[in-house]
Amino acid sequence: MPVVAEETVRLSWYRALAARAAVGVARLLILLPPRRLRLVLTALSRGSRPATAAQALRARQAVVSVSARCAGQGCLQRSVAAVLLARLSGRWPDWCTGIRTAPFRAHAWLEVAGDPVGEPPDTALYRATMTVRHDAGPRR
Repeated sequence: MPVVAEETVRLSWYRALAARAAVGVARLLILLPPRRLRLVLTALSRGSRPATAAQALRARQAVVSVSARCAGQGCLQRSVAAVLLARLSGRWPDWCTGIRTAPFRAHAWLEVAGDPVGEPPDTALYRATMTVRHDAGPRR
């Protein structure tokens, strides 16, 4: 399957530094078992405000701009790094992982209001298997 690297954007030095830190932390977090990764991300999402599509896209573009792995096939690291970078601004886009069949593939992405952010149209073919959605408030 051919892979085309994503387009990068110019970042200020402090935005690039924050993006590199998020990419580094994401690299460690993706080594966790899936259940623990979800627990960590759920804990990090608490107290945040929902991200807009533009905010989520800026976070995604920033991590793609500082990491070749995130710009290529590293969708899990890219999605975790982007959600961490958005969280540094007090925002939380929905984090999702999922699968599709025919052919079998797995993918990780960010969503806002149920729409994938910065992803190709075929992302709609994936069925979400694990998500960390923005907490809209206390549950009863």
